[in-house]
Amino acid sequence: MINVTPNPIAFTIPQIGPFGPIPIPWYGIGYAVSVSVALWLGTREARRRGLDTKIIGDGLFWVFIGGLVGARIYHVIDRWDLYQNDLPRIILPPYTGLAFYGGLIGGLIAMILYLRRRGQPFWRWADVAAPAILLGQAIGRWGNFANQELYGPPTNLPWGIAIDCAHRVPEWPCSLYPAATTGFHPLFFYESVLSLIGVGVMLWVSRRFGGWLAIGDLALFYFMWYSAERFGLEFLRAGYNYMFFTIPVTQIFATAFFVGGATLFVLRHRNDWPPRPIPLPPPEELARLPGGIAADAQDAPGEPPDRPGASVDEAAPA
Repeated sequence: MINVTPNPIAFTIPQIGPFGPIPIPWYGIGYAVSVSVALWLGTREARRRGLDTKIIGDGLFWVFIGGLVGARIYHVIDRWDLYQNDLPRIILPPYTGLAFYGGLIGGLIAMILYLRRRGQPFWRWADVAAPAILLGQAIGRWGNFANQELYGPPTNLPWGIAIDCAHRVPEWPCSLYPAATTGFHPLFFYESVLSLIGVGVMLWVSRRFGGWLAIGDLALFYFMWYSAERFGLEFLRAGYNYMFFTIPVTQIFATAFFVGGATLFVLRHRNDWPPRPIPLPPPEELARLPGGIAADAQDAPGEPPDRPGASVDEAAPA
């Protein structure tokens, strides 16, 4: 067992005049790092696809606001029993309830509206955002470790993590599972690792099979990959998995996103399966190309509009 129960507060800014002291949580630091890294990868992918990277900064702000509002609305609807007799609690801090799928839906709506206003192609940008968002999620999940949350049932595995009594869900009290000897499945770590693998797969596929992929395929892959993650890990989660009758709500949304993404993907590629990698010129021809063109050919960039048999209109999902 990894017998470490971290302090959720990284450090405290001392009082300056009438302000402070201000505690700085590890969760907030992790969130800032995850956004920064996601921004770096998104900018890199946008540049590789020839998109205007200048709009990313403004767009990130609106997507963040949309995601925050959506995550809060989803949580309030899902846990209406907590708010129906105390409506001001919905908008007053502290905001202790945010739901991922609500944030995803809210962020998508904000992204669509922002890109439409700027005259930008949504599905091209969705392909840019997909690996960046998944990478940000992989990093941000470590904030759950600092908060002693997002853990699974007791386990004897050597990587089980300690959870102190104050952070236990009712299913696993210290009276039955002593804190000194009981470890728990680190679901945050499982999700982080699976998300990192998904990022690697997306980046590899976009470069190896870029000529076969249609615009929007990476975004569909994101919906399928992350939904499969959440669906599986939800079986190990307790205390925070809100139910619709006897089914976790998260699994319902995960199933809907996975089926929707998979259906679109299959319909778009039913006539050109299996995928084929981009053909490269022979080495002697590649050596005669200018340096920049040769590097691009070796990298096999995954910009899909020229995929044989598919126009731009055909490549973009309805």
